[in-house]
Amino acid sequence: MRRVLFILPILLFLVLAGYFWAELHSGRDPHELPSAMIDKPAPTFSLAGLDGAPGLDHAAFGGQVTLVNFFASWCVPCRVEAPLLAGLSNQLKVPLYGIAYKDKPQDTADYLKELGDPYQRIGLDETGRVGIDFGVYGVPETYVIDKAGRIQLRFVGPLSADAVTNELKPLIAKLGRS
Repeated sequence: MRRVLFILPILLFLVLAGYFWAELHSGRDPHELPSAMIDKPAPTFSLAGLDGAPGLDHAAFGGQVTLVNFFASWCVPCRVEAPLLAGLSNQLKVPLYGIAYKDKPQDTADYLKELGDPYQRIGLDETGRVGIDFGVYGVPETYVIDKAGRIQLRFVGPLSADAVTNELKPLIAKLGRS
């Protein structure tokens, strides 16, 4: 019995060490946050617009490939991403919609005045409910939605030129053909 009590902690340690070793060598990106929304319809929603402008709802996604970018004025990585977003819609030839996540309308307006407004339409998600429905962990996050209104890609964090070239462009080209 003493021998079992002596060997049990060693066996437990070996099992845990084996698990951690396997996870480290699995090839998965530890920074990647999986989304349960991939290949599912975009959530149904209707958001007010900024300063009386038309708002944004899920119907805007129908029939065309679109990008949806969640951002906030208080988000530092969003400020890093802003210059890239300025030409993204024209470069990718798809609509780019913005959702101001848990932000005050005046703060959003000031942010867009300072950094430019790359969005065709903006929805105000002051409570964060639409973000929760999309599965947003934090901002910025960008989603690619196909012609059928289904989420095909979730990009967490600020977009980079590499991400646009290596991930967004090929996917949008593929979705545009289908």
